[in-house]
Amino acid sequence: MRVSLLCLCLVTMGCTAPEGAVVRFETELGVFDVSVATAAAPATAANFLKYVGEGFYDGGRVHRSVRLDNQRRSDVLIEVIQGGVDRNQRRDGYPAIALERTRDTGLLHEDGTISMARGSPDSARSDFFICIGAQPSLDFGGTRNADGQGFAAFGTVVAGMDVIRKIHTSPTRGESLNPAIRIVSARRLH
Repeated sequence: MRVSLLCLCLVTMGCTAPEGAVVRFETELGVFDVSVATAAAPATAANFLKYVGEGFYDGGRVHRSVRLDNQRRSDVLIEVIQGGVDRNQRRDGYPAIALERTRDTGLLHEDGTISMARGSPDSARSDFFICIGAQPSLDFGGTRNADGQGFAAFGTVVAGMDVIRKIHTSPTRGESLNPAIRIVSARRLH
């Protein structure tokens, strides 16, 4: 009886455990945590966690803040911050990954969503962005990118959205943060 009860408890606990990994970013302006959707976006999550695990984001930068008052493109407005590896410090990295479309993952660009930056499909490497507010034009079929393929969402900010908003409202020159915000470290918590 005790063994059955223990098994039932373990199975129940396993079913309610959060999916994926949690990564903590420490920046000059504060700390934020990101829950990574390893099951929904496995290739994108694995790529991101590889960069985290090998310390690529340590000393990196949040270099871009796109707001309603500063974007070059005015036909499809978005609000995001973008960061990644400091290319002045590290030029090595990993090959680009295949685009995991929101149509396939079910992950949408909502407030706090973290997603991979890219030019063309299948070109994302290490740069990521975080949404401020819902950004449906970044989902599959959205019009922010002319190819309509959207961007690969792979998680969400679960703590520290106040830090994200502080970064978002920091001084810019155009869309570039001036100065860029240093990423002190990025560590996997679990």
